[in-house]
Amino acid sequence: MNVKKIAALVAVSCAVAFSAFAQGKPDASKEWRNGNYARAIEICEAELEANPSNLDSYVVLCWALVDNKQYAEAEKKATAARKISSNDVRLIEVLGEAKYYLDKNADALSLFQMYIARTVENNAYRLGKVYYLTGEIYIRQAKYEHADIALSMAVRLEPSMSVWWSRLGYAREMARDYKASVAAYDRALELNPELADASRGKARSQSHL
Repeated sequence: MNVKKIAALVAVSCAVAFSAFAQGKPDASKEWRNGNYARAIEICEAELEANPSNLDSYVVLCWALVDNKQYAEAEKKATAARKISSNDVRLIEVLGEAKYYLDKNADALSLFQMYIARTVENNAYRLGKVYYLTGEIYIRQAKYEHADIALSMAVRLEPSMSVWWSRLGYAREMARDYKASVAAYDRALELNPELADASRGKARSQSHL
């Protein structure tokens, strides 16, 4: 067998071996996207044990922790990861989420504002959610006009989110902008006719017109 044939066989063998290894390697991101949060957490923790500076593993770990409602642990892990890279916008965002769910509103708002300032709109699929959560914080603080602005941005970025439209209607209702409130509630009900909060909110707002 000549040298070229031997080299070709070696190359094929290496490719097959690599493919088999890649197929067998656990994929934390895939598990997280499929809703298998506990498995994603397990994989990320193993990856971080092997490489404590792996930011991608930290990010997926924190996303999975938040979605698994382990907010304090997500806050802890995201804070640790930001010691490696304080400017990673993914970590800024997920830390903000963790603090939001822990009712640390001022800290969450500061992180969300930082994320918005550092993020290009067409290159950030979580930007809509950040505006939505920002709006919810303003509702908690009874800053309804601020909430209107944030939630309006959220539904502009992700117009199919019926609950977000309903919350926009609520913010406008609380600001006594009843006509705009009805319009937002109507859009929520177009997207989800069974949304009870939107139905009740629309009825309340219409009673003021």
